[in-house]
Amino acid sequence: MARRRRRRWALSIRLPSLASLRFSRRSLRALPLRRAFTALGHERVLGIAVSVIVLGASFLSVTPGRASGDIGGPNGDGPSSRLAVGGSGDGDDVGSVEEAYVRPADAVTDVESGAAAEQAKSVAPTEASITGPFLDDGTLLKPVAVNTSVPDGSGLMRTYRVKSGDTLAKIAARFDVTTMTLWWANDLKAKNRLVVGQRLIIPPVSGLVLEVTASDTLASLAKRYKISEDAILSTNGLKDRHLVVGQVLMLPGARGAGIVAPKPRPRTSTAPKRSGGSSPTVRPPRTYNGGRFAWPTSSHHISQYFHYGHYAIDIDGSTGDPIWSAASGTVIFAGWKNNGGGYQVWISHGSNLYTTYNHMSSVAVGRGQSVGRGQRIGRMGSSGYATGSHLHFEVWKGAVWNGGTRVNPLAYL
Repeated sequence: MARRRRRRWALSIRLPSLASLRFSRRSLRALPLRRAFTALGHERVLGIAVSVIVLGASFLSVTPGRASGDIGGPNGDGPSSRLAVGGSGDGDDVGSVEEAYVRPADAVTDVESGAAAEQAKSVAPTEASITGPFLDDGTLLKPVAVNTSVPDGSGLMRTYRVKSGDTLAKIAARFDVTTMTLWWANDLKAKNRLVVGQRLIIPPVSGLVLEVTASDTLASLAKRYKISEDAILSTNGLKDRHLVVGQVLMLPGARGAGIVAPKPRPRTSTAPKRSGGSSPTVRPPRTYNGGRFAWPTSSHHISQYFHYGHYAIDIDGSTGDPIWSAASGTVIFAGWKNNGGGYQVWISHGSNLYTTYNHMSSVAVGRGQSVGRGQRIGRMGSSGYATGSHLHFEVWKGAVWNGGTRVNPLAYL
């Protein structure tokens, strides 16, 4: 047993053999203690004492019992096992000798494994918790931001703030578009009711601004508004010929619905009447000597010039703008005609020279009435066959109703 303990703790202690003592138990009792120590020698006595201490310590280390110091607690194990020589097993002793050796893996106790798990948990990085939503098969649905922007013509639009003195015709002339383009783009109700500070959308070109619906295709829009598909694509900077619901498109040259002109109130002619209640007598002047004509509107923006098939000039403006007589003369017609001109006024100026004012929203004179140069004869509109508010101004040489010829009005303005 002593040899097995000695090899386990690796203590290099050399014990004297019993034969070297050369005395028996009986002889030891017969000798006095002092003589016995003297006979053995000091070195042998010291070796025997050390051997006895080592054997006692070895016996105590393997004997089951309560340790003298703390070995654990709620947070894990205490210090490792040790062999104390000449002192207690508490951690506050001085001069203790600790054994350093590696225990096999199967010698780890439950307490130690729990402590190791707690220590590993505190040291290991915390793994982020993953929350749903999950499908029934455990698939994680992760939200992904999808780019849903669709290229269209909304970025081509400009914004203008109405200033004092602005009219729709002036704003349209400034941006080189027609007044009806502004009318359609801004869904206006009256062209003469602009408010200072009001914001207007200004399309890049004359035409119609449209938002694509579920029934719209590139081909159907091109056919409906009589424009080419390539013109729509190039104007809006599109490469995909498939349209998307809600997409804003600029349709160059397209036309929307016309403006419904208010019905003018009837006026009673102030011209003298023949006895018997017949129609008023019209006596136009014989000669005209008034010089150049005055502009019949405040706007000088011509949206369409005199050319073959259009024997007049169209002066752009807003509904309700005043229309003046270009020269003095006599009104020979005032009212509605089914010739496409809607509400209109004809004036004879003498020397077989006549002027007509078409698409008016209201008429302010009556047949047979004499008017002076610059006198208001009505207001601008879009009555008759017209898609926008403007004045269709004609100058005739010869009777309007009997073989007259229309000439370029710019030659007289």
